[in-house]
Amino acid sequence: MKQLLLALVITTLVSACATTTSPTGRRQMIGGVSQAQLDQLGAQAFAETKQKEKISTDGRQNGYVQCVVNALVAQLPPQYHSVRWETAVFVDKEPNAFALPGGKVGVNTGIFTVARNQDQLAAVIGHEIGHVIARHHEERITRQMGAQTGLAVLGALAGAAYGEGAASTVNQLGGMGAQTAFLLPGSRTQESEADVIGQRLMAQAGFNPAQAVDLWQNMMAASGGRSPQWLSTHPDPANRIQELRRDSPALMPVYQQAQAAGLRPKCG
Repeated sequence: MKQLLLALVITTLVSACATTTSPTGRRQMIGGVSQAQLDQLGAQAFAETKQKEKISTDGRQNGYVQCVVNALVAQLPPQYHSVRWETAVFVDKEPNAFALPGGKVGVNTGIFTVARNQDQLAAVIGHEIGHVIARHHEERITRQMGAQTGLAVLGALAGAAYGEGAASTVNQLGGMGAQTAFLLPGSRTQESEADVIGQRLMAQAGFNPAQAVDLWQNMMAASGGRSPQWLSTHPDPANRIQELRRDSPALMPVYQQAQAAGLRPKCG
């Protein structure tokens, strides 16, 4: 009976998912949530952030960010052309930015201390938009649903066999294991993939892709020490810089072609 229950849960979970291919050719397991639901979640999260955080009223900052976003999203695949991209600049010293399904982009004022020109800002925002078009949010939700379902089943089986205490222990230890051995490695993969997508996107929009290297050098200098890579949701900065530097030469013709076609952003 226990084995049958486990088989039924796994079958239900797998049948709700589909294998797709990301923009870089990586295979993804996606399912359990629709695009409309994702967009609604993105809009809700964006609205909540705007309620909680102080929004910059500096017209130059807001126009600067919107200009970079507009240049980048103009190069997105056709299915994103009907999306109305909304931006917000938050008064926060933490150098951070994000993009959400449904066309929402948020930037902290602290990002301007490390993204020192429009090309470097495009590297940040391009990376974040890369998460959206690679469906990383949907992939993350699918993984979390799978991890939670698996832990619930294991907890139920342990409880039936050894009692409620065993079930609680399985759920606690299982959650830690899923976090370090399952969810975080996938997140690092997504971060590296977003780097690849974002660097190409900025080149297509007429931003210098080599500036992505300078951006992360600035970020590395500003961040100082950090947690070990295997406990982090982001790739090691040195590895990240090395990969961006490796990919820059191949993207220079893309950048030059965009410039020749008149794509010369003047965002400030």
